[in-house]
Amino acid sequence: MNKFKLKVFLKATYELILVFLQFFIIALHFFQLGLIPKKQIIQITPISYFMGILIIIIALIIILVAIKDLGRNLSPFPRPLTNSNLVTTGIYRFTRHPIYYSLIFISFGVFIIKLCIYYLCLTISLALIIKFKIVLEEQYLNNKFKNYLLYKNEVKY
Repeated sequence: MNKFKLKVFLKATYELILVFLQFFIIALHFFQLGLIPKKQIIQITPISYFMGILIIIIALIIILVAIKDLGRNLSPFPRPLTNSNLVTTGIYRFTRHPIYYSLIFISFGVFIIKLCIYYLCLTISLALIIKFKIVLEEQYLNNKFKNYLLYKNEVKY
């Protein structure tokens, strides 16, 4: 295998690992591992519970709007689809990665509901994985779409 093929293989593997880790961490919100303590940080109150539910509901609505706005351009992978277009309308006028940020907010909402170290660790882990995924995705978008840099400068987050 020459250097170019190895580089392509490693980048594709990195993409797969990021997507797998993202879905794995999301799944861990439903199945608790015994490795991380499940001890509550502070007592759950009706206000914290309500705030967590509200954060989750708002984030879910944003995800649904973003999916509708992306249409056929939707993919779990950071590499844009072959025949994709750069979407800069709808919710994408305000934020470049609404689905990713909403996933973090949902995870944070679950943490607020549970107020448990386990969910705090999941939220931090998911945020880190998504950060790596955003960096890679933006490289691809910048290479594929000539006007991406202009869009990135206009829409900061």
